[in-house]
Amino acid sequence: MRRVRREARQEGEPPQYAHGMLHTLIVSAAAFTSPPPLEFTPIPERLAPFGSIFGKHIDVFGTHVFATRATPDAKVLHAAAILAQWLDNNEDGVPDAPEVAAAMAGRDAYVFMTVDEREMGRLQYEMERTLASWGLLRWGQFLHAGETNPGDGEFDAAIEETLHLVCTAGWAQVWPDVFGPRPGTRISNCCDAARGGRFAGPPRRYPPKAWFTYDDRTCEYDCMVVEYEYWALTSLLGGQQSAGRCEEIKHEWRPCTPEQVRTRDAAVVKLLTDPAYHLPTRLPDGNYGTAVQSPAPDAFPETPPPPDPRS
Repeated sequence: MRRVRREARQEGEPPQYAHGMLHTLIVSAAAFTSPPPLEFTPIPERLAPFGSIFGKHIDVFGTHVFATRATPDAKVLHAAAILAQWLDNNEDGVPDAPEVAAAMAGRDAYVFMTVDEREMGRLQYEMERTLASWGLLRWGQFLHAGETNPGDGEFDAAIEETLHLVCTAGWAQVWPDVFGPRPGTRISNCCDAARGGRFAGPPRRYPPKAWFTYDDRTCEYDCMVVEYEYWALTSLLGGQQSAGRCEEIKHEWRPCTPEQVRTRDAAVVKLLTDPAYHLPTRLPDGNYGTAVQSPAPDAFPETPPPPDPRS
């Protein structure tokens, strides 16, 4: 998992325009009975600083997918389709939980893509300097083209990284006492049970009965909860049971099939299948509606952002 960049705002506290965004999403979605096409569009004017870094943009129910000009269009469209399927899992053109889509849109949550990790390394300083100065370094999740729909039996990282964003910028904000990645919430209590106790970071040795044993020392408690949520849901949806996958991930996650999750982690199954939250019931596959693969327009010319009006 790559840490989600987030602004200093308490869980559940909506931005000023989040409620208006919910109304807009519901009204807009009413026009669709099937998934709307995913298309490259210009970067919104209020997010103009992104234009000095990224040349491609797709809007997914108000959440943004940005990509550099070198990132292949097909990879960007695939990531957008996976994100859309997490939000509109039944693919009727309407977010399954409109308040979740509104929470993400109200925070201008985004996935940002580069062609590879090397390009991300080159852009990292510029991103932090430019976007932070405009107050835009809020909720973002990194994904690169090489790990997106890689083929040859390799796992599609777009499934993981887009879900992390939905978990933190969506579910945790709408239902903070349920999905908030902090001690005492329902999801964190499930995580504590799976780890064999509540640990701020990875313990020196996990208890023998633990089935979630992530050992990344940079992953603190909130990160652990989000990682656990990803493993539990994707395993429950059948995303981790392909040939060789269980063996590949067993150092971190044990119950890799839906049956094993139901047997070993009944508490999280009860939570993730609670109809009150309208969580996904099918694993995204990237085939969402009509993903329009057309050349991406230059979202903005390659010029510096306009002068900061606040200065």
